[in-house]
Amino acid sequence: MHTTLRCVHTSNVVRLGGPSTPTKLISRCTPYQRQSPPSSSPSRQRSIPHNTLLLRVRHFHLASLKNIFRQKDAESSDMSDTQEEVAKAAILEKVMKGRQLTDLMLRCTILDHAGNIKSISGQFKRSDLCNEHRLNPRDLRKIDSRIPNLVPTILIRKGAVLINILHIRALVKADTVVLFDSYGSNDSRLHSVFLYHLEHNLKARGSGAPYEFRAIESILLSVLSALEAEMVFIRNLVGGLLAELEDDINHDKFKRLLHYSRRLAAFKNRAKLVQEALEEVLEQDDDLDAMYLTDKKNGVPRDMHEHEELEVLLEFFSKQVEEIANEAENIEVDSNFCAQFFAETHRPEQANVQSTQEIVELILDSNRNALLALDLKVSIATMGIGTGALIAGLFGMNLKSHMEDMPYAFMAMSAFSSAVALLVAWTGLRRLAQIRKVGLSNPKRVQDLKVRPRIPLPLRRRSSNGWS
Repeated sequence: MHTTLRCVHTSNVVRLGGPSTPTKLISRCTPYQRQSPPSSSPSRQRSIPHNTLLLRVRHFHLASLKNIFRQKDAESSDMSDTQEEVAKAAILEKVMKGRQLTDLMLRCTILDHAGNIKSISGQFKRSDLCNEHRLNPRDLRKIDSRIPNLVPTILIRKGAVLINILHIRALVKADTVVLFDSYGSNDSRLHSVFLYHLEHNLKARGSGAPYEFRAIESILLSVLSALEAEMVFIRNLVGGLLAELEDDINHDKFKRLLHYSRRLAAFKNRAKLVQEALEEVLEQDDDLDAMYLTDKKNGVPRDMHEHEELEVLLEFFSKQVEEIANEAENIEVDSNFCAQFFAETHRPEQANVQSTQEIVELILDSNRNALLALDLKVSIATMGIGTGALIAGLFGMNLKSHMEDMPYAFMAMSAFSSAVALLVAWTGLRRLAQIRKVGLSNPKRVQDLKVRPRIPLPLRRRSSNGWS
C-alpha cells in the first residue's frame, strides 16, 4: 500500500501578518490510502493456463447446447402429444359422425304379394320396421351396418326370414319382400338383375311353390350367379398367368400371382361361409319348419319333420356352392404348385406363395440374381477385352515375328484382336442369357409350346394317356 497526499482546497482565508498582508489560499493536504495494483510475482498470483480456459469455454458451450436440445425435445414431445390428441379427436369425430341419427333410417325396396314394386329406395325408420314386422332391433344390426359383413347369416324369426348373404340383405315374409340397400355397394348392375329376376319369379304363381320359397330361390340363385361370375374371372386370371410362367419366371409375375392368390383365398373363404350358413339351417329342423311362412299365416297344421321341399331347395344350392369352393381350391393348388416349383429351384425352405414375407424374399432373391447377372456380364466383357489384349501382348515381346516390315500388319492385327474380343464377349453373353431363362417346363417342351397355339384355359389338358 502506497501513502499519498491528497490536497483539498479549503475556503478558509488566512491572513498572515496583518490586514495589509496579502491574502493566500492555503491548501490542506490529507493523506489517503490507494490500493496498489496486483503484484506480478508468482508467489502472490497464479496464472490460469490457456488450455484450461479453452476447456472451460467448451464445457460451457456444450452445457448450453444440451439445454437447447432438451428444450427442443420437450417442445417436440409436446407437439407429438398434441398431434396425437388431434388425431384421436378426429377419429372420434368421424366415428360419431358415422353414428348420427341418420342410422335410424333405412333405405328399402318393398315388393308386395303380387310381385310388384311398392317402393324403391324408400326411407324408413328402424323403429317402424321393427314394429311392423315384429322384429327386435338387434335383428337389424347387421342389415343396416355401414361395414360390409363377411359372415353370411340366415335368421329365422316369427313370421319372417332375415337373409344377409354377399350383396343381398332381405327380409322375406309370407306376402312381402323387403330389400335393404347396402351402403357403399358397387354391385348396382348385379342388384338390378337380381331385382328383375325376383320380380319375375314372384309373379310366376304357376310353379306351385309358396311365396317365401320363390323369394328365397331368387336370392340364392343371385348369390350363386355372383359366385360363379367371380370364379370364372379369377380362373381366367390365374390360368393366363400360369401359362405365362411356363415360359419365363420373374418377380413381376410373382407379384401378380401373390395378388391373385390372396383374391382366390378370400373368394374361397366367402364361398365356404355361404355353404356353412346353408348347412347350419339344414341341420335345424325347427328353423326349417319355421320357414313355411304361408302355412303358418294361414293356420295350416304341419308336422315339424315335413320339410322335404325346402330341404331339397337348400341342399341344391349348398352343393352348387360346395362345387365352386372345391374348384377354387383346385386352382389354388395349381398356383401353389407353381410357387413351390420356383421356391425349390431357388431356395428350398420357401414352400408357399401365400405368405407376404416369403414373396418379399423371392423378390429379393430375384434382385440378387439380377446383380449377379450384371457382375457376370462385366466379367464376360472383361474376358473378351483380355483375349484381345493377349494377342496384342504376344506381339509386344522382344521376339522377331517377321511382320515388322509389313505395312498393314498393325491395322490387321488390331482388327483381328478387336474381332476376337467381340466374338468372345458375344458368345459369353448369349450363353448367359440362355442359362438365365427359367421356365416350368423343360427346354424341349418350351419349343413345342412355341409351335402349337397356347390355350390358357383349361389349365391342364386331358388325353387318353392322362393329363398333359
